[in-house]
Amino acid sequence: MKAMNKLMKRSNYFFEEIKKCNFCTNPSTENKILGIRLNTSQGLNPKDKCGIAVSIFRCSVCNLIYSNPQPIPVNIQEHYGIPPETYWKEEYFSYDPSYFKAQITTAKKIISFEPEMKALDIGSGLGKCMISLSNAGFDTYGIEPSITFRDKAISKMGIDADRLKLGMLEEVEYDISTFDFITFGAVLEHLYDPAGSIKTALNWLKPGGVIQIEVPSSRWLISKLFNFYFKMRGTNYVTNLSPMHTPYHMFEFDIRSFEKLADQLNFEIVEHHIEVCSIYHIPKLLHPLLKWYMNITNTGMQLTVWLRKTNT
Repeated sequence: MKAMNKLMKRSNYFFEEIKKCNFCTNPSTENKILGIRLNTSQGLNPKDKCGIAVSIFRCSVCNLIYSNPQPIPVNIQEHYGIPPETYWKEEYFSYDPSYFKAQITTAKKIISFEPEMKALDIGSGLGKCMISLSNAGFDTYGIEPSITFRDKAISKMGIDADRLKLGMLEEVEYDISTFDFITFGAVLEHLYDPAGSIKTALNWLKPGGVIQIEVPSSRWLISKLFNFYFKMRGTNYVTNLSPMHTPYHMFEFDIRSFEKLADQLNFEIVEHHIEVCSIYHIPKLLHPLLKWYMNITNTGMQLTVWLRKTNT
């Protein structure tokens, strides 16, 4: 009982019923319930854990994975107003000049780059992406909702405070058609209305401008393997998402999700790819086989999508 009371005190949320898919508007009543997700790390035997659980849905049309109800913190600082050292590993605090280099190369090719084109980094964190964009010749700005992350970006990384706005995306303002390039690097999965966030970013983007997005893939093989393991243990737990504990992932995406959203918003998909990324909690002996299989089946962890704003 004491453990439950402790969890209840930490869970300062309101829970919003989700009636339709955020990307394709397919009714939740027609989508599949994958299982339930606790508000803590579940381990290999989640039945032994005490906590609060929400249902995890997969859209039957576009494969978007989301929680229903959606737990929304009363104050966003309860998630991200924490010391950055508790959110990132120590090595993340060192800047590498090659950081975001491949993405910048692709962006410059797509937008036919000219010096001083304007770029916006949404969810800037420590500001490392802003530094790389500036070094590459962009006139760079950023948005960061975490007070502590923004403070660290300014004090440790030397980010200009006037260029890094504090607030949620829906709380800040920029003029229409301001930017040539906007990036959501490992950010969109944290937002409570990702489709609305893309719509807002498109308003800030010039016609022909590009948005780069990196998100967790809803087709990730490792999630499916762990979900199968939980099922064989006789439970309905799943490993997808983490809406009430770090890293606070609210959604997983498929390229089909963005294809359906393109039917509603003024963008086209320029290119996309899947990256395998690291493998955790599985014996290293199996990593080469799993990486090979994920590469040939496009079931890796990260989906990267490039969107171009159209004139319509």
